[in-house]
Amino acid sequence: MRHKYVFVIGGVMSSVGKGVTSASIAKLMQARGYKVTNIKCDMYINIDAGTIRPTEHGEVFVGEDGIEADQDLGNYERYTGNAMKAENYITTGQVYQEVIRKERNLEYAGEDVEVVPDIPNEIIRRIQAAAKKDQAEITVVEFGGTVGEYQVLLFLEAARMMKRAHPKDIAFVLVSYLPVPSHIGEMKTKPTQHASRTLNEAGIQADFIVARGPHMLDKPRCDRLSVFCNVDEGHALSAPDVETIYEVPLVLENQEFSKKMLQRLNLKPKKKDLEEWGKFVKKIKSLRRELNIGIVGKYFGTGDFTLSDSYISVIESIKHACWSQGVKPKLTWINSETFEKNPSQLKTLSSYDGIIVPGGFGERGVEGIIAAIQYVRENKIPYFGLCYGMQLACIEFARHVVGLKEAHTTEINPKIKVPIIYLNPLQARNVVEKKYGATMRLGAYACELVSGTKARKAYGKQMISERHRHRYEFNNAYLETLRDAGLVISGVNPQQHLIEIIELKNHPFFVGVQFHPEFQSRPLDPHPLFLAFVKASMK
Repeated sequence: MRHKYVFVIGGVMSSVGKGVTSASIAKLMQARGYKVTNIKCDMYINIDAGTIRPTEHGEVFVGEDGIEADQDLGNYERYTGNAMKAENYITTGQVYQEVIRKERNLEYAGEDVEVVPDIPNEIIRRIQAAAKKDQAEITVVEFGGTVGEYQVLLFLEAARMMKRAHPKDIAFVLVSYLPVPSHIGEMKTKPTQHASRTLNEAGIQADFIVARGPHMLDKPRCDRLSVFCNVDEGHALSAPDVETIYEVPLVLENQEFSKKMLQRLNLKPKKKDLEEWGKFVKKIKSLRRELNIGIVGKYFGTGDFTLSDSYISVIESIKHACWSQGVKPKLTWINSETFEKNPSQLKTLSSYDGIIVPGGFGERGVEGIIAAIQYVRENKIPYFGLCYGMQLACIEFARHVVGLKEAHTTEINPKIKVPIIYLNPLQARNVVEKKYGATMRLGAYACELVSGTKARKAYGKQMISERHRHRYEFNNAYLETLRDAGLVISGVNPQQHLIEIIELKNHPFFVGVQFHPEFQSRPLDPHPLFLAFVKASMK
């Protein structure tokens, strides 16, 4: 078969749900027996997402090969099970960098290099290369941003050029928001009509409109979108707010989306296997018992709002583990700076079944996190520390158990006298030379587990592989001191002897990991450590 491409484009506003829609489309095509892959195209000039703060653009998702990418690649992995790598992530910065490199190397044979068509041609080359490398039959390509934004125009031009060359192999999906103004109480289609016409101005006609909004799309509005946006009858699909994002593939499939999409791509319908996914979603919606989980961190606030996207993979991993055990998580965001201003607030941690400290960087809120870790350690509240959460747990243990009052991390104070956490020697040169982009310890590394530990019991095997994103690490000069005081080293990287997992014996669950297990959790296959944490919290 000829390779097929589905382009997903946003309308009206950002954060409308393009990532979940793209993941759902891939899931449905996969359920129909086709080999799929996903690509995310981001409009910013950054080469990758690694230099963008979480409150600006959400979580930085790390692939097996070390790519620091947009959080939507996490959605793709969770829905399809396909590992996303560097080729599945394209930015404007990457595209311009490569075009300029080629120009400097005379790879354009002396021709003048133009924004059009040379930039769109490079975008097309990257999209096709990713599809070929993943050996996919259908590639779902999501464009970041919203139609009408200047930044997206060159990506739209690339898609238009591909459509012109292979009209039967390309489909376009416009994911657009339909507001319901409170003073009117009626769902409005005009903004989406405008988005559709703006897309037309770029030479692209949407084949499907996925109508996002608080309610189901009724027939009058379906008909209106079909007429005014020039899509076939039944190709304006409803995607209302739902209880869980994992319900979205089923909502689309109830409207025969996969059948219509395959017809549009001139493909024969194959089997349809969504039974296990359907049972999973049904179970989620039936759960009543709640598990109270507190997440202590500092990347939550954006003005007067809470940006949970900063830790979306952590959130989903907690959900996966909870759902598998028949409970639904009740998550509370706890700003660690609260404990610095008012230490008496630490006692509120006793109201939670378990506490998680996710990854992070920098000094702000750190003393509050350390105080919280001390409280949950002393009060036997299940604790799970991820990356920075593991490092700060080691510092807390060194200060309050071993008695090393000046213990800290050189990330905050390079001249600290007791550097329990220090800069990886391999990273020191990068920091001195200000080489920050894509230079951390990134991607999957091996970890050997110690028999008889909570970690070994959770995984059920000796060797594991987990994804990393850090510069600082445990200082092995203090290994014996902390170990003699009762800190259990339960996981070590065999190549660099890096401490990967720490835990405590006489505690219901106190585990810290240098890596990011949240990147490998799946809805139907929860991560072993999140599962162990949830089981301990349920007790």
